Amino acid sequence: MTRVQVIEKDGKPDFYVVPADLWERVKDMVEAAEDAAAYAEAVANDDGFRIPHSVVTADLNGITRLRAWREHKRLTLQALADATGLSKPYVSQIEGGKRTGTAATMKKLAAALGVPLDALLPSA
Repeated sequence: MTRVQVIEKDGKPDFYVVPADLWERVKDMVEAAEDAAAYAEAVANDDGFRIPHSVVTADLNGITRLRAWREHKRLTLQALADATGLSKPYVSQIEGGKRTGTAATMKKLAAALGVPLDALLPSA
């Protein structure tokens, strides 16, 4: 049995002094409970969207997210343009970073690629 020392002030417990081994066990249990709660919250808030490794790698290598997603989905520029009703040169310019697409344009591209809009926006 582990002995806990109680320090009183005005006749009431004010501090508890516990041996280090007991403290470590209690601390580990609290951390495990916090981890379990954080995991449960993450699972509850999971939208199921994942960013593939190839897209992350391309983004890190300076390739625009639009191009990375298009290539990941194995679409040609023409196929993406056709799916959005945009011209191929316009999509190419956005993809190459030469033009910035309007909000409406970016929404069309995101919808055609099946990704959330923020998946196409550059990282801050």
